[in-house]
Parts: sequence; C-alpha cells; structure tokens
Amino acid sequence: MQIAANILVGIVAAIHVYIVILEMFLWKTPRGQKAFDLTPEFAEQTAPLAANQGLYNGFLAAGLIWGLIAADPVGYAAKLFFLICVVVAGIFGTVTASRRILFVQVLPGVIALVLVLVAHH
Repeated sequence: MQIAANILVGIVAAIHVYIVILEMFLWKTPRGQKAFDLTPEFAEQTAPLAANQGLYNGFLAAGLIWGLIAADPVGYAAKLFFLICVVVAGIFGTVTASRRILFVQVLPGVIALVLVLVAHH
C-alpha cells in the first residue's frame, strides 16, 4: 500500500510540475492558450499573473517531492500537508475558475491523501 501511495503522490507532483510549465513558460503559446481556453490577447495581459500562479504550483510539487524523499515522520507529514494544500487549492480553483480542476487536481489529490493515510496506519 505504501508503494501505491507514493506512486500517486508522485503523479500529483508531476501534474503540478506540468502546471508550472504551462503557467510559467507556455501561457502565451498555442498549447497554453488551449489548456486554459485563452485568447492570445488575454494570455498576453495575464502572463505575469499566470507565472506567479505557476510558482505557487511549483511549491506544491516541491513539497510533495520532499515528502517522497524525506524519511518519516517528516516525509509523512510533508505528504499530508502538501496534499491537503493541493486539495484546498483545487477546490478553490474548481469554485472560482474551472470545474475541470476538480478532475485534474482535486480528485488525484484526494485519492493520494487517502492512500497515504491508509498506508501509514
């Protein structure tokens, strides 16, 4: 169960690394515009905001990776904390930005969180 939990935490971290790339580096490209349903004009105007948002997603990914690398109890605590942050951020994003975030961020985060909790006990 621990291996499955760690694989899922790794997947959630990878999702957030991809989000960092989209928001910080690809925002104004056709790929970034398609991912977030943006017009070129809006993408240009909001690029600094997206880069800031991408940085925060990078911190979530870094925390999850730290949780995978660190020995317990620190690793376990880091995984819990950052998965909870992912879920809370995802819920906020679902309510304020796009329902798609529920499936891209919240659902994987919740599943990983449950597996981490179950594997630890």
